[in-house]
Amino acid sequence: MTENTRLRLSDFDYALPAERIAQEPVLDRTQARLMVLDRATGRIEHRRFKDLAEYLRPGDCLVLNDTRVIKARFFGRKKTGGKVEILLLKDQGQHEWEVLLRPGGRLKQGAEIVLDENGVELRALVLEGPRQDSGLRRIRFFGTDDIDRALDALGRVPLPPYIDRPDTEIDRELYQTVFAARRGAVASPTAGLHFDRALLDDLGARGVEQVFITLHVGYGTFQPVALEEIERHRMHPEEYFISPESSEAVSRALSEGRRIVACGTTVVRTLEATVRPDAKGSPMIPAESGLASLFIHPPFEFRTVGAMITNFHLPRTTLLMLVSAFAGTDRIRAAYQEAISEGYRFYSYGDAMLIL
Repeated sequence: MTENTRLRLSDFDYALPAERIAQEPVLDRTQARLMVLDRATGRIEHRRFKDLAEYLRPGDCLVLNDTRVIKARFFGRKKTGGKVEILLLKDQGQHEWEVLLRPGGRLKQGAEIVLDENGVELRALVLEGPRQDSGLRRIRFFGTDDIDRALDALGRVPLPPYIDRPDTEIDRELYQTVFAARRGAVASPTAGLHFDRALLDDLGARGVEQVFITLHVGYGTFQPVALEEIERHRMHPEEYFISPESSEAVSRALSEGRRIVACGTTVVRTLEATVRPDAKGSPMIPAESGLASLFIHPPFEFRTVGAMITNFHLPRTTLLMLVSAFAGTDRIRAAYQEAISEGYRFYSYGDAMLIL
């Protein structure tokens, strides 16, 4: 299949045995497996993440997402009875949140949800009925003088639904990157989970520049693609921040022709959504904050990213479409089949891929 062929949602499907879905994190982060894919030749190597330094070179600019995952998952009950699960998505201010509710269809506007655990009680009012275009809702918390404290006490680590177990203390550490700084994500930027401080220090000593930007992982990242004509999909916007220091560092690397190594699809989307020409027509990344809603799918012309670190993604998702745009649909399809046959672990707590 050529990249000029019009791709459809079904082109991004694949069968994955259930035992390949990672249910637990690798306790030594850098011991995760690393598939190295050369997108020019299709050559594949099988390594460990600790070997990453062998593939990066002095002068590379490694861009990482420093968002910090919040306790975004809550379990409660309707005031009239029946269990309810809440996933926080975006703080709207005044204790109002954009959320996903389960079961969403049974919770009408005006319904009240009770959260009560370990002596802490909080209530939430459903402010709107189900939206036709998505499962998003809006709620307002009330019922205590210190709502933020109550949310922190009642919240759980927002593990994705394919991790079929309750969150534990180890998730509070290992579902967070070691460089997490800005609170606001409701899912982890999982490509960054494989780094530990020692590896980052080693890369720095080898001359690999490290730059941090922020994209708060939200609904846009895991929003289902419902349309067979993928180009009709619209990404839900997610909040990003690029500091003056990070803007200057990435822009300088671009102007000097140094390779940008993006850690994760969130970094790729942020850089490609914000890049613009400077006064001389060279690509630069501005210092700014805003909402990113760029949907990257084949075909796509990348203007900033020269290499990418990523995990193995779910079928029929925008994440799989992004890596397919970067490496080629056929290359990714072949790499995923090899990963399955070689016993790689998939998804959030799974193994990593380096695309060169």
